[in-house]
Amino acid sequence: MLPGRGGRQLIYASRLDAVLILAALGSAQAADWKMDAAASRLEFTTTFEKAPAPGVFREFDTRMHFDAERPAEGRLDVTIVVKSADMNSADVNKAIAGAEWFDFARFPQAEFHATDISRTGDGRYLARGMLKLKGVEQPVEVPFTWGETGDAAKLEGEFILKRGAFGIGTGEWAATSVIGADVKIKFNLRMRKSG
Repeated sequence: MLPGRGGRQLIYASRLDAVLILAALGSAQAADWKMDAAASRLEFTTTFEKAPAPGVFREFDTRMHFDAERPAEGRLDVTIVVKSADMNSADVNKAIAGAEWFDFARFPQAEFHATDISRTGDGRYLARGMLKLKGVEQPVEVPFTWGETGDAAKLEGEFILKRGAFGIGTGEWAATSVIGADVKIKFNLRMRKSG
């Protein structure tokens, strides 16, 4: 015996409820994450006459919407206060503030935004996004590892940037014989669920 109109409406309503519940369960797995600034570090290393010349950005922020099991639905957003760059030398810090280098006055902030995140191995991921630095926007791939424990997580990785692609080191500094072309970026972040 076929169900009447009321029975059909009940079946449809039940199916709709089931679909909504499954959708809610699926979306609930991804969490919003905020960086613990006091426990996080963002470093960069170039070379001066082939010797390492390390530095650190002292002010930056990282936010994520991320589920390790469904990385494709994630998002990574990083903002960096460029003038917080510190190379452990007052003279060098003054030099990199200038127009030939970071040009702090005109470009006080750098940003990286990625909505293309994929798994590359066990606990390993790759974020493809756009980095805006010194007024130049370029695609950048950022490999990272992710380790989650309850409401806390570790986000770590490193990659190489070509300084010339962003106009970092112009004029007499454009040549790479003294200051190397490659800049290694290394990050060690502690993240906490924000909601």
